[in-house]
Amino acid sequence: MIDHDQLFKKLLENFFPEFIELFFPDIVSYWERDRIEFLPQEVFTDVTIGKKKIIDLAVRTSFRNRDSLFIIHTEHQSSRESDFNARMFNYFARLHEKFALPIYPIVLYSHDSPQTEEPNSYKIEFPGWKVLEFNYRVVQLNQLDWNDFVNENNPIASALMSKMRMDKQERPTVKLSSLQLLISLKLNPAQVELISQFIDIYLELDSQEEAIFQAQITSIEPRQEEAVMEIVTSWQRRGREEGREEGREEGRQLEAFTMVMRLLNRRVGGLNSQLQGKIQQLSISELENLGEALLDFNTVGDLESWLAENDPRPDEAIS
Repeated sequence: MIDHDQLFKKLLENFFPEFIELFFPDIVSYWERDRIEFLPQEVFTDVTIGKKKIIDLAVRTSFRNRDSLFIIHTEHQSSRESDFNARMFNYFARLHEKFALPIYPIVLYSHDSPQTEEPNSYKIEFPGWKVLEFNYRVVQLNQLDWNDFVNENNPIASALMSKMRMDKQERPTVKLSSLQLLISLKLNPAQVELISQFIDIYLELDSQEEAIFQAQITSIEPRQEEAVMEIVTSWQRRGREEGREEGREEGRQLEAFTMVMRLLNRRVGGLNSQLQGKIQQLSISELENLGEALLDFNTVGDLESWLAENDPRPDEAIS
C-alpha cells in the first residue's frame, strides 16, 4: 500500500519554499523565504467522531520588513471527503487559538478522480444572516494541465506533473518530461532520488507504455539521455535489490531492451509502436542476438526481416 500522505509530506518538507513559489506568488511577495520553521505535528481529538486528527504541515514564518509572524498550514488529501471543509475550519480555529497568529490555510488534493472542483470554503449561515465564511486555498492537481508546468524551473513542478491532468497516451511523455525537468535543476543526489522515486511511483507504466518511454529516451539530446538513463537504471537496480527473482529478471530484460532500442534508433531511425512492442516481447537471449545482428542493419526493413526469421512467437503483420 502506498502511504500517499507520507510521500507528499516528505516532498513538501524538502521543497516547501519551492511549493509556495510555484502556486502562491502572493505569499512570495511578503514572506521571508529563509526564515521558516516547521512546527511539531499537532494532534487534535475530534470529539464528534471520537478520533484523533493530525495536522499535516504547519510552518511559521515572518512577514518581510515587519516584526510579526504568521503560519502556513498545508493539508494533503489523496481522496475526497464530504466534510473536509469543516475539518479545515477546525484545524484553523485550533491553530489560531494555540498560536494567536494569522493562519494561511492550503489544501493540496492529489486524487485522480473525481475531477470536479473541490470546495474552498466552509460557511455557517441562517436565512438572511451569514455567521461565518472561512476560506482556504486549494491546489487540485487533477484540475491542472501538466503541459503548463514543463518549463517551470522548480523541483515541485517536476514531481507533481506526475499527478496532474493528462491523457492516458501521454503518460510516457509526462514521465520523460518530468525527468528532463528534474535533471535540468542541478539538485543534489538525495533530492534527485526523492523526486525521481516520487515520479516513478505515480507514473508506473505498463509494458506498452514502458516501450514507448524507452524509445522516447533515445530521441532526446545525448547528455540528457545519459542523465535520464542513470535515473532509470537506479530504478531498475532498486527493483532488483528489493528482492523477487521475477523483478530481477524483468530488470535484466528491461536493460537489454533499452540498450537495443538505443542502438536501433541510431542505426535505422525511429520505430513505430508495433515494432517496439514486438521487440519488447523478446527474451534476454533474443535481445542479445538482435543487439549483435543490428550492427549490419541499414533500414527498418532489415529489422523486420530479422524479426520474421528469429522471433519464435506467431508472426503478426508489421506496418
